[in-house]
Amino acid sequence: MASPIPGFHSRYLRIDLTAGSGEPVPLAEAFLRQHLGGSGLGVALLLKEGAATADPLSLAASLAFVFSPLVGSPLTTSAKFAVVSKSPLTHRINDSLASSGFALAGKKTGYDAILLTGRAARPSILVIDDGKVDLEPADEFLGLSTRETEQALRGRFGAEFQTATIGPAGERQVSYATISHDGRHAGRGGSGAVLGSKNIKAVAVRGSHRPQWADPPALVELARQFSQKSFGPATAKYRELGTASNLLTFNRLNVLPTRNFQQGSFAGAAAISPEELGVARDRTRSSCAACTIGCEHLYGLRNGKGSVRLEYENLFALGPLCGIDDAEAVLEACRRCDDLGLDTISAGGTIAFAMECVERGLLDEPWLKFGDGPALLQALDLIVTGDGIGRLLALGSRRMAHEIGHDSIDFAPQVKGLEIPGYDPRGLQTMALGFAVGSRGADHNRSGAYEVDFSEAVDRYNVGPESAHLAVETEDKAALMDSLILCKFLRGVFTDFFKESAEILSLVTGWEVTAEELRQTARRIVTAKKRFNILAGWTPAEDTLPERMLQQALPDDTRAQLSADRLAALVRAYNLARGWSPEGWIPEAE
Repeated sequence: MASPIPGFHSRYLRIDLTAGSGEPVPLAEAFLRQHLGGSGLGVALLLKEGAATADPLSLAASLAFVFSPLVGSPLTTSAKFAVVSKSPLTHRINDSLASSGFALAGKKTGYDAILLTGRAARPSILVIDDGKVDLEPADEFLGLSTRETEQALRGRFGAEFQTATIGPAGERQVSYATISHDGRHAGRGGSGAVLGSKNIKAVAVRGSHRPQWADPPALVELARQFSQKSFGPATAKYRELGTASNLLTFNRLNVLPTRNFQQGSFAGAAAISPEELGVARDRTRSSCAACTIGCEHLYGLRNGKGSVRLEYENLFALGPLCGIDDAEAVLEACRRCDDLGLDTISAGGTIAFAMECVERGLLDEPWLKFGDGPALLQALDLIVTGDGIGRLLALGSRRMAHEIGHDSIDFAPQVKGLEIPGYDPRGLQTMALGFAVGSRGADHNRSGAYEVDFSEAVDRYNVGPESAHLAVETEDKAALMDSLILCKFLRGVFTDFFKESAEILSLVTGWEVTAEELRQTARRIVTAKKRFNILAGWTPAEDTLPERMLQQALPDDTRAQLSADRLAALVRAYNLARGWSPEGWIPEAE
């Protein structure tokens, strides 16, 4: 095997869990340059494995933990990894990203990715120690929370090992179960269910293989400059208040989804805002591994259960979306999702949908009402046990709507099966386009189109096809950041994103990379995701929003109205801007 390229190990570890063995597979330089790492490399590996046509919970399914050329470098926020699989929630591509020590330890195993296929014969812990693969019995860990499992594994293996674990939700293969590490989650789309279907309770990694850098002194200096910039105004809001600070802003703009997207503002928003919580409760700050921003904010619970990490998305999904302004109930729901291993957006979105179905008389569960904090907590527990309505809730809002019928799919808050994040698309119409065409479904992390809506580039109430290229640009930037990998909160630190990214990659790898090459790389990665979905059964009819969004204006702001024709025109313009057919098919030439 040729010497590894700086920044890479130039191989991935393919593990057949059925056989309990691992095989190193070389990665050619041209392949790495085309796909980089993270999401880009993960999608390419899954296409190579034929994962697009496999059932996501089957023996033939693949799940990849993917690192990147920047992992282990001195660059701030670079300790990130991607988990890439076919989603059991959407049956489309799913690439979840997260920061933690698992990324650093995983890359030190000597591989750029760890790909799992097959299924262990019994519940197991997958141990990868400097590339050596072993399966250990996990019976004693079954039923434990993610937090309890991580603590127990630290006691067994020691602090040198980093772990990624699933909670009870992943064991029971809830469609939106997460993979947890350092209290953070590779969260959306059900990667925890895929790992659970392979009989893996946790993955423990340790290694001693440190990648080399092409120009270490220059890279260290560049890292110093970026760290200084990360303390600037672009990140100050998140450092001081965290992402939850968006709550009152979105509420004021009438784009805060409330009571299952029936409203765009929430009367009780102030009671659960970080501004109020910071006064009434103990608050501490924390940082991800290798991060100088420090946007994590933890708030104390009043029941002696410690503190809970609060982000905008879990605050919105378990608060306003369910009509709940009881801060203790919302914080406890966040903690419960963390421990059970549940994606908060899908959990909150599916419960809010069920609450509206009860309100409309489509479900006979009178206890499950908007605004009822104890009901929210009970529903979360039922999702994992599968008792009563829990069986339906565990499916996600789309599959649940298909079982309920009565046109309930019209107000199920999802795109391609993935529940919609905390941005009402009627009042943020570039974001509406980003949600509709997203390969993963409605996802604010794969499209930063809301930044366009909040700029002077468009009228967010009246976005036309001529602005579709702006959504393309935000998606391309996100694809590159998710493949290098860097945190999205660094967006404001870059003056010329593609040019500066090319400089970073050149210092790491020694390649003579240009901004234009990275633009093409980003487009290639987005197209690869689309190709995966087409192979998985995608049709143009999927690139839309729920009927509610296309038929009803927001009652809080009647200017916030989006017609089916307007959205269709935006989608068509987006497809043409990508060089695809008007319907979204990829030309043979690509």
